[in-house]
Amino acid sequence: MAIAIALAALVVFTGYNSTPHVNDAAKRARAFAARHHAAYPGPIPPPSFVNALVATEDQRFFSAIDLGVDPIALIHLILGASGLSSARHGGASIDQQLAKMLYTPNQSGSVLVDLEQVILATKLHMSYAPQEILRLYAEMAYFGDGYYGLGAAAQGYFGHPESELTALQAAMLAGLVNAPSADNPRAHPARAMQRCRHVIQRLVALHYLTQPQAETLLREPLGLVRNTTG
Repeated sequence: MAIAIALAALVVFTGYNSTPHVNDAAKRARAFAARHHAAYPGPIPPPSFVNALVATEDQRFFSAIDLGVDPIALIHLILGASGLSSARHGGASIDQQLAKMLYTPNQSGSVLVDLEQVILATKLHMSYAPQEILRLYAEMAYFGDGYYGLGAAAQGYFGHPESELTALQAAMLAGLVNAPSADNPRAHPARAMQRCRHVIQRLVALHYLTQPQAETLLREPLGLVRNTTG
């Protein structure tokens, strides 16, 4: 394990100087928004969405020891790149997902690309406050049905801005970013609700909600509106 940790540190140090700077993240996000006819900059996403996203995608996001990536997943990634392991463990952190959206949007499936995203994620983590990372993420994430950004998704699915999302609606949208087509609440309502239940149970597990609060939440109407774009 000590060798793996040392190898991971060496790879990250070496890659740090060969990957782009991230001081243009806002500029890239603005260009992305323009391509997808989205407003920029958007507001800070509401707490209900932030809590659901963090609980589901990256529970260490607000931790004092968070590095922008999962260190265990990084070690396994390094071992895979060096041929010492064929297993790949752990999902991408919020910072890493943002790095992919900003810098490697059309690249996937390569260990080297994964490593680049990891290094860029650490740069983003060191360069931007958590609230700014979340705002950029919420502006760029794809939520299915052609909706890029939380504002477009809130308006498109529920007919109101993100500031008026109910806790159930916020949980639904936070769950969508992982598989926006497969979990689309219009095309696959049963699967979408199953995913939403998972998000809410993650909120319970991390003490954002009590179990009675979660059960009450799941009895509320989702409030999905008809798609008027197509």
